[in-house]
Amino acid sequence: MKGGKENIVINNKKAYHDYEFLEKYVSGIILTGTEIKSIRLGKATISDSYCFFNNGELFIKGMHISEYWWGNLNNHDPLRERKLLLTSRELRKIERKIKESGLTIIVIKVFINKRGLAKAEIAISKGKKEYDKRETLKRKDATREMDRMRKV
Repeated sequence: MKGGKENIVINNKKAYHDYEFLEKYVSGIILTGTEIKSIRLGKATISDSYCFFNNGELFIKGMHISEYWWGNLNNHDPLRERKLLLTSRELRKIERKIKESGLTIIVIKVFINKRGLAKAEIAISKGKKEYDKRETLKRKDATREMDRMRKV
């Protein structure tokens, strides 16, 4: 990244616990000037965000980007819907898959790529049941315990 700064990555940790990811996509996001500045400062949350289709276009809803501190009257609305940039082939494929029951599109992470552009990683997901969540936690604890034993 420019100026030797570290990469900005905003993760949705809640999504890894609540959903099972079937397919992942990386897409661009249409942002205003003050929004990209806030993201570069790490002032965004995506824990309650999801994607929906409107007239064949994909939008993010519930993504909160804090207002830019040095912004003036032209500052952005923190919770506005933001359009995602995907190819028309990908959009058609995703829209077909979502029409299946129980599937949704979740934002996994938002990051700044090497060229300085904001990107969102989205996933077609299926909600986990309570017993699936417990099973995932048990598996994670077991692998952590095995790793501890190997180090000793």
